[in-house]
Amino acid sequence: MNFPHPLLAPVIDLALKAGEAILPFWRANVAVTSKADESPVTAADLAAHHLIVQGLTALDPSIPVLSEEDADIPQDVRAGWQRWWLVDPLDGTKEFISGSEEFTVNIALIEQGRVVFGVVSMPTSGRCYFGGAGLGAWRADKDEAPVAIRVRDSLTAGEAFTVVASRRHTSPEQERLLAGLSATLGELQLANIGSSLKFCLLAEGAADCYPRLAPTSQWDTAAAQGVLEGAGGEVLDLGGAPFCYPARESLLNGFFLALPAKAAWRGRLLELARG
Repeated sequence: MNFPHPLLAPVIDLALKAGEAILPFWRANVAVTSKADESPVTAADLAAHHLIVQGLTALDPSIPVLSEEDADIPQDVRAGWQRWWLVDPLDGTKEFISGSEEFTVNIALIEQGRVVFGVVSMPTSGRCYFGGAGLGAWRADKDEAPVAIRVRDSLTAGEAFTVVASRRHTSPEQERLLAGLSATLGELQLANIGSSLKFCLLAEGAADCYPRLAPTSQWDTAAAQGVLEGAGGEVLDLGGAPFCYPARESLLNGFFLALPAKAAWRGRLLELARG
């Protein structure tokens, strides 16, 4: 295919290679250590991190890299960045440790705090999602040509309104939001899946909404946000503004809502999210 951005094809290749670096550690009783914030890290995270940073630096040494495994970069340094890579070398480390297949490699290109494009690869299957706002979005299975994907703006007869929820993270605010959605739209179908694959379900039209009223970090969301935006979706903060990645002191995200941009129920969702 003709890739809509000159950096997209090499980054897809790099994400797939990072997945290959991860796989030897999967289901191999890999040692787990804890970082300062008590989140787990394994040799697989670090192997993917080093491969990605080396590859991105070779691709364009002028673009700095912010990775989960090398995030201790002062805010005053990051504030001077106009363009940078935002990377999670292994998103879903807890899923990886448990033996689940629901972990990904996430690489996003950011300009002025907005996602240009994102790549999300699944090491266990070789599947890859990629896209960006104004560029389009695609899913590519191993050894197959990429297929364009698109959000579903409305339900057909018999389809249930499907909300993506985290297996591991919820909050009272999120539970209230789900109750309000159910009262408005009828019984909800919940889709539970790990890592950034939540956004990808929306992007390929397999789910309708992903509200996240619980903590995430910037590297957890940026790449898959690019895929969703390319597929006709959007990610909003609770005030209804586009979700972005400024160089603030904290690398934690605020709460957000991911949905099809043309959803008829968009306004009601924002009302419920604001409480």
